[in-house]
Amino acid sequence: MAAKNVSPAHQPLAERLRPKTLAQVIGQQHLLGEGMPLRIAFESGQPHSCILWGPPGTGKTTIARLMADAFDAQFITISAVLGGVKDIREAVEQAQMAQGTALEQATGAGGRRTIVFVDEVHRFNKSQQDAFLPHVESGLFTFIGATTENPSFEVNSALLSRAVVYVLQSLGEEDLRQIVQRAQSINAVPAIEKTAEDRLLAYADGDARRLLNTLETLAVAATTEKLDHITDAWLLRVLGERMRRYDKGGEQFYDTISALHKSVRGSDPDASLYWFMRMLDGGADPRYMARRLIRVAAEDIGLADPRALRLALDAADVYERLGSPEGELALAQCVIYLAMAPKSNAVYVAFNEAKALIAKEGTRPVPLHLRNAPTKLMKDLDYGKDYRYAHDEAGGFAAGESYFPQGMEPLAFYRPVERGLEIKIGERLRQLRELNLRQK
Repeated sequence: MAAKNVSPAHQPLAERLRPKTLAQVIGQQHLLGEGMPLRIAFESGQPHSCILWGPPGTGKTTIARLMADAFDAQFITISAVLGGVKDIREAVEQAQMAQGTALEQATGAGGRRTIVFVDEVHRFNKSQQDAFLPHVESGLFTFIGATTENPSFEVNSALLSRAVVYVLQSLGEEDLRQIVQRAQSINAVPAIEKTAEDRLLAYADGDARRLLNTLETLAVAATTEKLDHITDAWLLRVLGERMRRYDKGGEQFYDTISALHKSVRGSDPDASLYWFMRMLDGGADPRYMARRLIRVAAEDIGLADPRALRLALDAADVYERLGSPEGELALAQCVIYLAMAPKSNAVYVAFNEAKALIAKEGTRPVPLHLRNAPTKLMKDLDYGKDYRYAHDEAGGFAAGESYFPQGMEPLAFYRPVERGLEIKIGERLRQLRELNLRQK
């Protein structure tokens, strides 16, 4: 909360535009819209511990503050980056003071609720996270954690089990445009031509905080130069070369990632590395690049070289451990390996064909001989009857056995290509199918 002696004109733009009511929140309507989970929580009058998980600049702190306002609760903020157990103890003491004595609570003289908001909660270690548990369980305070990382991996299971996880989403283009309009409505930013505004929205990449900070920088520069209108050319001059050569989230972004994907698929390591470096140089998130390389390994290489998927996962892990720029070398190594690997989309094609068939046909019953029979009743109903255990058969293969639903002809979704490991896989598959044919 801003200090009382700070004039609104001197507050950061993000603070001046911070929503004061739930209706003013931009985005996150899947949580805050009518009948949605967080809206229901606000309207219930009963706060509950939760974890707000989402990318930067999506409103996690704002929602936590509004929750405190909605329940007239004392709001205590702890930064897991800078804080520690000492801050937790102080929060406990403040919560106890706000709660008051039993007599004060009974007479209505005390008993104010407390919400403890922990920003970047994933930065706290296990013992620090455990320190909240007894106070959350006793109801001394309501715990709200904010994180940009998957809480399944970064938050202790004990704390996670006591909190509802709400997933926040990056703001869409129209959400960000509303923020620009609100800034202009209080005369914090001059008029912005359409091309410049579109570039700003792409640069923000769903992050409201980044957009607000950029708008504030532009406003100061425009005031200094006595401008009443921001053009695209001026925007590029003020914010530098990076915005010119890389339109993050725009058409150029998708064109460039498409060029990288197609170069890898086309087995050209030099072109692949060129487009990879173009994206890094333009400001692409290396984590996004890592995810795309994992997809390439599964879609375009598959079982022609199963090591490709493992290497892509390892490269992503190395980047998480080292960060930029050191971790980018592992991603570059992955790019070159994927480009040189034998290519096959046989798994990708089989996946899509099977998916389309299931959507078209619906659900067929599992044949009795393939069903598990853990109880006597199931055995009496012939569950598992006549099932042939493959390990007991010659060559570990029950020739002639059918694993498709009853009455359904065997299908061949997977068709290995004559490249890489799939040459051997194809040979094995032909042998097995010939054995099946002999049993008919």
